[in-house]
Formats: sequence, C-alpha cells, structure tokens
Amino acid sequence: MSEALLHPSVPSAALMAVLGYAVVFFGILLLLVVVIVMGKIMVSSQKKAAAAAAAAAPAPEAAPADKPVAKGTAGELMLHDVDPKDAAMVMAIVAHKLNKPLNELRFRSIKEVKDK
Repeated sequence: MSEALLHPSVPSAALMAVLGYAVVFFGILLLLVVVIVMGKIMVSSQKKAAAAAAAAAPAPEAAPADKPVAKGTAGELMLHDVDPKDAAMVMAIVAHKLNKPLNELRFRSIKEVKDK
C-alpha cells in the first residue's frame, strides 16, 4: 500500500473525513427523498381507491313507505330503583333482540331484580 494512505498528512486526513461525511450526508438526503416520494405515491393511491370504493358502493335503500312509524309516546314509564341510563340500555337491548324499533314497543315499568 501507499505510504500516503497509511500515514496521511493532516490536510489529507481532513479532506478524506469531509468527503466521507459528504457521502454519508448525500446518502441520507437521497433516502429522505425516496421516502417522501413513496409516501406521496401511497397517499394518492389510497385516495384513488377510496374514491373508487365510494363510487362503486350502492346507494343506501330508503325505508319502506308501507310500514307506518309509531308516533308520540307510549305512556308513562315507572322506574323502580333503576337508573334512567340503565333503563334506556335495557330498552335498547330488548328492542334489538326483538328486531323491532324502540318506538313500536311499550314499557310500563322496569324493576331491578336483586339476588339474596
């Protein structure tokens, strides 16, 4: 090997260090540009896919007009030691299990059953 590579002078060593740093810095900048470009490509492809999915999705069907909806209240509801929030949850669960709208059901009272 060359004597200059084994024992470089101070200016030569400084030049090699600066060139090494420049190569690494350029590589990092190039990687940054590639990541930014790929990110923009992915975002635009996702937007196109979302727009295509929204265009291809069928329009929601309107509710059938032949089934009348119950109007107004179904009377008073008596709560016996039950929080109104819990009563609303029970009514929603019952309506869901019966597969009926909540306004077609009538609840007269709700009472908590306690274990002894």
